[in-house]
Amino acid sequence: MMAEGTESLQASVNSYWAASPIHASAMSDEETEGQVPDEIDRAPLLPKQHHAGPPGATGRPLASRHCPEDSYCMVYMIFFLLGIGSLLPWNFFITAKHYWTYKLSNNTDGDGEEPRSDLSEYFESYLAIASTVPSVLCLVLNYLLVNRLSPAVRILSSLLIILAVFIVTTVMVKVDSSGCREQFFFGTLASVAMVSGASNLFSGSVFGISGHFPMRISQALISGQAMGGTISAVASIVDLAAAKDVTDSALAYFLTADVFILLCIIMYLLLPKLAYSRHYMLAAEYNRSESLPEPRGEPDGHEGAPASTVPSVSIPPLKPILQKTWLLGLCVFYVFFISIMVFPAVSSGIQSVNQKSGSPWTTTYFTPITSFFLYNVADFCGRQATAWLQVPGPTSRVLPALVLSRTVLVPLLMFCNYQPRDHLHTVLFNHDLFPVFFICLLGITNGYLGTLPMIYGPKVVPRDLAEPAGVVMSFFLTLGLAVGSAFSVLIVHFI
Repeated sequence: MMAEGTESLQASVNSYWAASPIHASAMSDEETEGQVPDEIDRAPLLPKQHHAGPPGATGRPLASRHCPEDSYCMVYMIFFLLGIGSLLPWNFFITAKHYWTYKLSNNTDGDGEEPRSDLSEYFESYLAIASTVPSVLCLVLNYLLVNRLSPAVRILSSLLIILAVFIVTTVMVKVDSSGCREQFFFGTLASVAMVSGASNLFSGSVFGISGHFPMRISQALISGQAMGGTISAVASIVDLAAAKDVTDSALAYFLTADVFILLCIIMYLLLPKLAYSRHYMLAAEYNRSESLPEPRGEPDGHEGAPASTVPSVSIPPLKPILQKTWLLGLCVFYVFFISIMVFPAVSSGIQSVNQKSGSPWTTTYFTPITSFFLYNVADFCGRQATAWLQVPGPTSRVLPALVLSRTVLVPLLMFCNYQPRDHLHTVLFNHDLFPVFFICLLGITNGYLGTLPMIYGPKVVPRDLAEPAGVVMSFFLTLGLAVGSAFSVLIVHFI
């Protein structure tokens, strides 16, 4: 189901589109003849604009001519995998709660209940700050470099940095850090900052190029991000069950992340070799070249102009992008601001009310399953739902209203059985089902309401601004995470 009529959606998301007084379609009969099945999906990206091309060209936009099929959904699956890789490092860091507690506690013998430590107690909040602040700076850098460095350079360099840091993190699992916990703490935060900055450079670049593809590809990328969290949660639970020693569990856990990052590098190198993706990448390059000014000294644009007369590539114009995307950007900002405020800093501290029973469910598996696994599964379901249901539309006022309504989830989770409680002693929801329901609601609304404006963003601007618009939307997302992570520290201290 699409947003309240296909015609209204196309009119709102394509600045080149003009409604015909006779037909509701944006394309003529000649243009619609022989279209591939994802016609509606691609329509917002296809401006009704005739470019002057080489001899024999039809004059139709490159992306609308002779579009090959996505054989075996290979491109969809590659972007889904790249989505997994974009948030996998962050999810693997925050999900390894038992490992960080073990490394940063005052007792590392692994026996009995570990005493409280300021480093371990507030680690999730510090982790969120260390990851999101550099991310904002890297996304600003990504926007400045979007027309200066190719996506391949930005994506591959960021993946290699992530892989290198994760290899070091994997090695440190077996290194005894009991005598230098503070050094390990700050070293870990530095690693998180590097990984997070590189991850956001990677995800911003990938989301930018997905804006040149049909909407289903953007949806695959965002659904993959949620699956990355689910995979990390499942890996954590399996490792806890399979390994008796916490370091053996963490070693297998981080090795899993190493393999996935390496797989992302291989899949991205395969992407340009597939006809479907090559078609849209060439169309993007063609539109970008069409949008460049004519070379000086050659008013007619004939070939043979000296290379020195071609103007240098400029920074994409920000004002026309913000004019179209500011409300969608604020929706993305607030969705992730609320989510990171309570996940994982508050949600991972919620304990079972029956913890004293000593059962494995209440002591070992309650937090990994309720706080991480259920949240990420719900987040994935919310993101995946946007493949079939896209309401409210990009111009609807219902969308920001729904986004604002998520604010109520913050106090609901604060009054669950979060422990330890030093200031706010009241527990209103004294049953294990309450945090399960609230966390699932947090996840599914984060996935659905966070995905809709993200996939709308690159579609509401002219085609040649789709990639920088994708970077701008990623900037709003990361800014929400940065501000929300700072508030998460205040909430933990308040409780």
